[in-house]
Amino acid sequence: MKSTPSKFGKTPHQPSMWTRADALKVHADDPTTTQPLVSANFPVLSDEVFIWDTMPLRDIDGNITSVDGWSVIFTLTADRHPNDPQYLDQNGNYDVIRDWNDRHGRAKMYYWFSRTGKDWKLGGRVMAEGVSPTVREWAGTPILLNEQGEVDLYYTAVTPGATIVKVRGRVVTTEHGVSLVGFEKVKPLFEADGKMYQTEAQNAFWGFRDPWPFRDPKDGKLYMLFEGNVAGERGSHKVGKAEIGDVPPGYEDVGNSRFQTACVGIAVARDEDGDDWEMLPPLLTAVGVNDQTERPHFVFQDGKYYLFTISHTFTYADGVTGPDGVYGFVADSLFGPYVPLNGSGLVLGNPSSQPFQTYSHCVMPNGLVTSFIDSVPTDDTGTQIRIGGTEAPTVGIKIKGQQTFVVAEYDYGYIPPMLDVTLK
Repeated sequence: MKSTPSKFGKTPHQPSMWTRADALKVHADDPTTTQPLVSANFPVLSDEVFIWDTMPLRDIDGNITSVDGWSVIFTLTADRHPNDPQYLDQNGNYDVIRDWNDRHGRAKMYYWFSRTGKDWKLGGRVMAEGVSPTVREWAGTPILLNEQGEVDLYYTAVTPGATIVKVRGRVVTTEHGVSLVGFEKVKPLFEADGKMYQTEAQNAFWGFRDPWPFRDPKDGKLYMLFEGNVAGERGSHKVGKAEIGDVPPGYEDVGNSRFQTACVGIAVARDEDGDDWEMLPPLLTAVGVNDQTERPHFVFQDGKYYLFTISHTFTYADGVTGPDGVYGFVADSLFGPYVPLNGSGLVLGNPSSQPFQTYSHCVMPNGLVTSFIDSVPTDDTGTQIRIGGTEAPTVGIKIKGQQTFVVAEYDYGYIPPMLDVTLK
């Protein structure tokens, strides 16, 4: 896609491409890029709610932050319905799989707190019913702004449409726990424009979500990453030589891969409060490779920009595939060019024996990676599964140049703070 000049004055950039040739290098079950097996005997945070996407409280530079010694995480959350007739099978047994699969339509933002960086206690909803302008509250990022405990929660307001929004409130602590107050006024920020980012009118299966604001360590400006799809009517995209890359003979056929159009979007703030934003061309596109690059986020290390995103097996295009998990890219500057980590982009994938065990990974600057448990087989055939809806074991990775390595495994939901802020 062509870059367009920014009214804000940023130098136009060409999006980097995750190519089909890169994706052909994805190798499942490489022990250096595979999440350890999750036991079917995992503990559950709550029998009353499902949780999935986890958003640790952090500062604008990405550091995981505790407040007065309390760690805080935000999660997408939905009530479990073990006694609801619509989730009982013909024998009157709770169909937890159907309940789990329906969770997205009733997703709300909840928060949890802990003294240990694990052993999370449920705090409750972030916003009261009716505050959010849409039915669903989808993932984003909570930012601790100052020592007064003010927090900006950037998230995705979904149905109708999909709008990047933010709501400001405050974290309050006592010796017994944490409460969130004042999250009462949601401010819409921006929506897909149909010129750089695909709209629902262009594609009923479009994605536009997962805001992740950050301050560029080199130019000091405020930016935001988000998930999108490249603008254009569904099926109209071209998968040309650039999108294919350097493939061996016999791999030139792209099939119906024109339907996969994922990208990592970026916007720049016109103000210091993050109330006024301008969308810029995507940082990275995956046309012909994949249809989802969810929850994009950065780790800044050794003067480099490590861009991480999550994706699924089922969203890959014809002729390429890879496990559910984390994919990553690295550049020497914010606007690239980006190259795939480990040659392929795969950083941490599920093992093929448990392909759906974890998802929605978040790579933190200390190398720890949190995720949630989706489903784990309970028999050798894989036909019987246990639904998770809870925190997965945290994994440690090491980032070295253009390579990554799995080096450690920790407790379930272990998200330790990198710094503690004492409220004034």
